[in-house]
Amino acid sequence: MRQPTALRLHVPEPSGRPGHATDFSYLRLAPAGAARKPPPDTSATDAADLAYSLIRVLDDEGRAQGPWAMQIDPAVLRKGLQAMIKTRIYDARMLIAQRQKKMSFYMQSLGEEAIGTAQALALSKGDMCFPSYRQQSLLIAQDVPLFDMMCQLFSNDSDRLKGRQLPIMYSMREYGFFSISGNLATQFVQAVGWAMASAIMGDTKIASAWIGDGATAAADFQTALTFAHVYQAPVILNVINNQWAISTFQALAGGEGTTFAARGLGTGIVSLRVDGNDFLAVYAVSKWAIERARGNLGPTLIEWVTYRAGPHSTSDDPSKYRPADDWARFPLGDPINRLKQHLIAIGAWSEEEHQRTQKEYEAEVIAAQKKAESHGTLATGLSSSPATMFEDVYKDMPWHLRRQRQKLGV
Repeated sequence: MRQPTALRLHVPEPSGRPGHATDFSYLRLAPAGAARKPPPDTSATDAADLAYSLIRVLDDEGRAQGPWAMQIDPAVLRKGLQAMIKTRIYDARMLIAQRQKKMSFYMQSLGEEAIGTAQALALSKGDMCFPSYRQQSLLIAQDVPLFDMMCQLFSNDSDRLKGRQLPIMYSMREYGFFSISGNLATQFVQAVGWAMASAIMGDTKIASAWIGDGATAAADFQTALTFAHVYQAPVILNVINNQWAISTFQALAGGEGTTFAARGLGTGIVSLRVDGNDFLAVYAVSKWAIERARGNLGPTLIEWVTYRAGPHSTSDDPSKYRPADDWARFPLGDPINRLKQHLIAIGAWSEEEHQRTQKEYEAEVIAAQKKAESHGTLATGLSSSPATMFEDVYKDMPWHLRRQRQKLGV
């Protein structure tokens, strides 16, 4: 008899490491306009091919192609480009501020700006987003005052959260931005629960949740999918596949040999795989998923294929685990440049306006930063009063906390 073969485990490896260019053929790209567009009342089975293909609208020349190329008001496209430019400038300034020790921590959305921006412009007031920590564009696209966002980063005396959240973990109910949870994948179950509550109350508002490719390996991800499918919750489940979860390649979360969108099919959820660096595709697919949710047609899971251009956070050095020029070689390009190219092609933008807009937003961000820093930063030592740690915990402050506060003299 033949000796049995020794068992072994398969450990996925990225197709590029420092000093060796990444082979991006694993992305399974498709030409712009090639993916079909089913009716919103489609089933998971009938739309199964869209979980493995890639929905794209903009081609390499910036032209809109295919059935997903909807008529979008140029004013919306201009607003989207402006918000993405402002988000990138904001991120760059706040990254420098962290290096200057004005805050403890920061996370950029560099290279991913189109996803949050386009969906924010597609959603309606009253809808609720359950974001992860790289969706600042959801706020900036709604013209949230940068001063308010910066005060949260600096945890100063104008921080509406009173220093209780890690920098970048914003909370703004009036802008449909639920408090960010540091425990990843919890956003999915929270959003499904909120969407179910909206349906139970007979409301018209829907929920949208956001996690990264790495968080799909958490148990909450599958739990949320089960509840969303069983109760047909009016929710959009966004998976941002930016290829890396900190230093861990997306294959270790289950992206090797299949797609993250395919995870939804197994639960009976309509699931799509989309070019996340294509603003037109993001907007069109978001509108389609919103129509499904608001029309009681059930949840939609969307895998947005993009690339984390910068470090995972200010605590990370990506040069230790991936090629330094990966983003420049990423085949789906830069979302800002792609939308800019399209707008110029249709006569709704110009290179001169682009340069002028950048300068205007740089000045706006600098002015907001100066104002926010005047209220204190980590470097100056000015922060929320110690008295705030006793507030907003109990309806009526118990005696032992009153005594502790008296001892502090605050």
